[in-house]
Amino acid sequence: MIVKALGFALAAALLPGTPAPPTDLHDCANATTRCDGSIDVPLDWENPSSERISVAFAWIPAEGAGGTVVANLGGPGPTLPTIPEMQRVLGPVLERKNLLVMDPRGMGKSSPLLCQGAGIEKPETIAACARSVGPRGAYFTADQASHDLDAIRKALGVGKVSFYGNSYGTLYAQAYAARHPGGLDAIFLDSSMIVDPDGYANWENYWSWRRQFDLVCERSRACDALPGSASDTWTRLVDRLRKQPDAEVSVFQTSALKRMSEPVFGREATAAANAYLRGDPAPLRRLARLVPTTLPPANDPYVAGYLGFRCGDGSFPFDRLASATERQAQAERYYERVRPLAPYQISDIFPGIGTVEPCINWPTPRHSPPRPPGQMLPTVPVLVMAGELDMNSPAEVARSLRAFPNATVVRVPFGPHALTSPASPMGDCVRGMLRTFLTTKQVTDQKCTGENYRALGAFPQTVGDVPPHPARELSTAQQRVLAATFATASDAIARRNPNSTVYTRVQNEPGLRGGQVTFGQDVTLDEVRFVRDLRVSGPIKLTSEGRATATLRAETGGRTHEVTLSWTAFSTRPSLSGSFDGIPFD
Repeated sequence: MIVKALGFALAAALLPGTPAPPTDLHDCANATTRCDGSIDVPLDWENPSSERISVAFAWIPAEGAGGTVVANLGGPGPTLPTIPEMQRVLGPVLERKNLLVMDPRGMGKSSPLLCQGAGIEKPETIAACARSVGPRGAYFTADQASHDLDAIRKALGVGKVSFYGNSYGTLYAQAYAARHPGGLDAIFLDSSMIVDPDGYANWENYWSWRRQFDLVCERSRACDALPGSASDTWTRLVDRLRKQPDAEVSVFQTSALKRMSEPVFGREATAAANAYLRGDPAPLRRLARLVPTTLPPANDPYVAGYLGFRCGDGSFPFDRLASATERQAQAERYYERVRPLAPYQISDIFPGIGTVEPCINWPTPRHSPPRPPGQMLPTVPVLVMAGELDMNSPAEVARSLRAFPNATVVRVPFGPHALTSPASPMGDCVRGMLRTFLTTKQVTDQKCTGENYRALGAFPQTVGDVPPHPARELSTAQQRVLAATFATASDAIARRNPNSTVYTRVQNEPGLRGGQVTFGQDVTLDEVRFVRDLRVSGPIKLTSEGRATATLRAETGGRTHEVTLSWTAFSTRPSLSGSFDGIPFD
């Protein structure tokens, strides 16, 4: 349904150039169940006579309405298809609060920008797409979208709203807060985009893997004891693979393995790299089996809308008003001098692409900072959740959001991007903080954390390489077999870390040096060799609370040992008890 009779008289309470909201209400304003609609808005909000475009939204009223939540989970991309995920995350909040969701202009049902055959992995198509879209492409940006959202809010007769933004949704929230501060009563930001002093979004921290590598390793006594820094070890690995290619581990695959927010990678990557450099390739090759050898082909019909926002809202190492040729030269000089991808080269990650930044070929003739530089943002309560293993560090997020006078930034140890999403204890904790905040406007720090492991320092190759477990009841030889058996079991259970996303669909995996691990109701070991001279078989039961119990048969040196183990998995201080050949230990 299109709202008619939009008035464009300037209101003193609004920013210069911002038209007044419509005076009549949309049909959805009286809906008692979900209502999908649209309104007509100007392409350029500062020019009321400009082309009209349609912006779509969904309005989901609550039975006992106690306010409204506006939500955007990021992208930039279509937002209406993400409503089921929003409902899962917000949960009981929606029993009392309405939900308002808008497809950003250029996306989904909101006058989509479409370029047949265009893709960010195909730079030769971007310039042609930009020519096809023409000058109107400069208006598909967060500053314009903020006015669209306020027009919808007024068309529904809604008062102040709480904004829940994740990832790129946090940039929409900042743009809205800068232009319509009177429309807000609270803001919750998850995995925030950071804004440079010029008001544009910073994209450079996408390559902040060195910080993440070193942070994870420094938290582990075993990993931190390795020579050099973790990031330097990984750099040496990449250089080795470039000079001496390995058919089972490509340089491209290592670029995915450096994602420290995946617990198995964080736990093992540095030790696996160190082992590879010392002549033991098995640990690294095992990790690489789960990683694609190339990027999957992109198939995004809204690539033009994506580029409109990314390029129009972003800050890049080239002049926004320069030609594509000049931009290319500026970017090449920057990457040669700064080398933000080091030790990687662009061709390692994006084969066939001459530059990592597709915005080189997307014109940005309009001054359109999402957050006008120097502007303080409203004094409403703001809760910001920042994961240590996100692209932007909590400290960087806090500095960027100082413009909110009443912002609280909560650091989540080992937290990944999109903290409100995971189906894990950490995700449950962050969602609890979100729900409490939106309901009460109060910040209750629940000490959410994803820090439930420690990075390994080494991958032993034999039982003799394993430090003995300090079970006083056992001999030194028995202590070593016990320790190696536990290392085998904990290695398998690590692949069921509740914060994992890569391993959730893995049903079986070869043991590090032989045998097979099967992941079902139990985790079953079948002659698994974590070290070469020990075979371990038997089931491991894992409770939802993370308590693991195992009844195992360990074979080494011609002898078979019966071992029972009980420990707290996914802990930085796992406690172990059980028995070895009938001898209890604690």
